[in-house]
Amino acid sequence: MNWKLAGKIGTILLLLVLLSIPMMRIRNLIGERQALRNGVVADIERSSGYAQAITGPIVVVPYTRTVREWQDTDTGRREVFRTVPGRLHLLPSDFSLDGNLTSSELSRGIYRARVFSAATTLRAVFELPAYYGLPDQASDYKLSAPLLAVGITDIRGIGNGLSLVSGDQRVDFVPGTGTPLLTSGVHAPLMAGDVTQAQRFEVEIKLDLQGTSSFSVTPVGRETRVALTSDWPHPSFIGEFLPREREVTSNGFAARWQTSFFATNLEGMLEVCAGADGDSKKNCSGFEQRQFGVSFIDPVDQYAQSDRATKYAFLFTGLAFASFFLCEVLRRKALHPVHYGLVGLSLAVFFLLLIALAEHTGFGLAYLLAAVVSVALNTYYLSQVLKSPSMGIAFGSAQAVMYGLLYGILRSEDYALLMGSLLVFAVLGTVMVLTRHVNWGEFGGAKVTAE
Repeated sequence: MNWKLAGKIGTILLLLVLLSIPMMRIRNLIGERQALRNGVVADIERSSGYAQAITGPIVVVPYTRTVREWQDTDTGRREVFRTVPGRLHLLPSDFSLDGNLTSSELSRGIYRARVFSAATTLRAVFELPAYYGLPDQASDYKLSAPLLAVGITDIRGIGNGLSLVSGDQRVDFVPGTGTPLLTSGVHAPLMAGDVTQAQRFEVEIKLDLQGTSSFSVTPVGRETRVALTSDWPHPSFIGEFLPREREVTSNGFAARWQTSFFATNLEGMLEVCAGADGDSKKNCSGFEQRQFGVSFIDPVDQYAQSDRATKYAFLFTGLAFASFFLCEVLRRKALHPVHYGLVGLSLAVFFLLLIALAEHTGFGLAYLLAAVVSVALNTYYLSQVLKSPSMGIAFGSAQAVMYGLLYGILRSEDYALLMGSLLVFAVLGTVMVLTRHVNWGEFGGAKVTAE
């Protein structure tokens, strides 16, 4: 057995294991920096407004219902009356929203959060049946004045004096929705018409809203149309429905949604959410999740990209050590384990430089700068160690190719596994071809017993 060869391979494997320690520390550092960034972004969101979702407008009609019951007493059964409060919730027959969303960044130190300002116009047509659709001509119901409620996730983002226009009337909104079904929002009183007759009226609401992360709309109408435009060039369309039409360019996007109550079943989900009396919030997940919209989260997260890159650190170091070992075998150029270790540490420092630079320059430029510095350092070092500039340049070129392949893997997430597998196969195949005539029994001067 060639003990010198076995010792060499064992030393290389030990170095690989030891180098995994600084790589683990770098991965932990990435997690810590990401958590710090998330905390700062959350603090900015608390100050400027959270992700915004609009639900409404919805007509809410408070009422009290007289319930007749029989009660057993000592003298027999007697009839008693009890009043039960409740609310009716009526959706519009037609609902449309037109909005223009302007994105910007708020900075705190080196961290940034993306915010948006939405200038929207909501229009709704209500066709209310006689007695609001109550049975028995509402003989047991005492109806209060109706109101119009609009659910808004974070009302701190409202940037204008909010009012609704219906015909020639203008009514101001006040905070609160007037119904437990909408946790946060505003409402405005409606002029009560003749409830014995069917009613039809239109409302228009101009709403300026600021928020972060995403903007969503609940399709409350039997027919719903939503049109959004923005200067944000990287939209991620979210929610239960994708836009019917979309156009995304480097200058922004334009998208249009259109749904009907056949697709949303929102009326049925609203009934389940409101319960029998319309005054309690039960099992509202289906109603609350029937939303669609756009996300403003930056698709390039330097922390996520850097963390993905560190997952390939072991592969990178292993390929570098394999190339050194191949040089020893083919060129009889002896390398000390210290040489292996220093080059391995330089590869680890590449990932440290990557995350440090990415916080200031963005991931793409940071990757380029860290790769150039790492390749230049190893090219110079190996040229001096091997006393051969051509060998140093060859190693540096191979390292540059590996960095380029890694960047391609990181950018092509769907093909990362395929590209990584092909890279490993190509390197293994190259090593097998180049060493096909090597007599491993002679490595390091050992005598050959047989070939």
